[in-house]
Amino acid sequence: MPGDPLSLPARLYLLSWDTGSGKVTGAAHIHHLVRAGALTELAQRGLLVDDDGIAEPVDPDARTGDLALDGLLELVRESRPRRWKTWVTLRARVTLDAVRAQLAASGYVRAEKKRVLGLFPSVEYEVQRPAVVDELRKQARLVLEGPVPVAEVSDRDAVLVALAAAAELRTLVPAKERKRHKERIDQLSERGGAAAPALKRVIQEVRSAVIVAVTTSSITSTTTGS
Repeated sequence: MPGDPLSLPARLYLLSWDTGSGKVTGAAHIHHLVRAGALTELAQRGLLVDDDGIAEPVDPDARTGDLALDGLLELVRESRPRRWKTWVTLRARVTLDAVRAQLAASGYVRAEKKRVLGLFPSVEYEVQRPAVVDELRKQARLVLEGPVPVAEVSDRDAVLVALAAAAELRTLVPAKERKRHKERIDQLSERGGAAAPALKRVIQEVRSAVIVAVTTSSITSTTTGS
């Protein structure tokens, strides 16, 4: 998606919005998806590398200039070594909050402070630039459906769609279409890590962790509601 200045986690968050209903789809696990996007972008930039399944920072002084990405880098640096799949879920809401704050500051969403039951502070968000979200979805659907061959899709766009599909975002891949697109989604996941074998393994592990997180959230919701 040429000329797109947004980070991968920011694009994933915006892609989760249904501009028709004004709500986020997959809200129960959106923080896991956004964190997965941040991990993947840091890996694609070479700032996090794989050490036998462990996410390792390369340079203690490296910065991206993106507050959400740099916040995650700092968290990884200051924590004991952990596997990629652990980082998909561990304190993931910290990254989500940072991404939403950035998007609010840039005018993509509006943040409104409220109090739940008149006591507990809360923040609600509303999309301010629905045309941007709709265009992002349109471009993502083109990546998902073709006609551009997977080999010609950028690694950045490929991993966006692969992660969004792993999180079962209905705004991109309705449930009835998942089976039909499964082969291309798998190919896009491979394409996202085409730069290096280690990066390919990272993306596969992060994507798998998102699928597990989504499945767990769905089971928990079903059990709670029964």
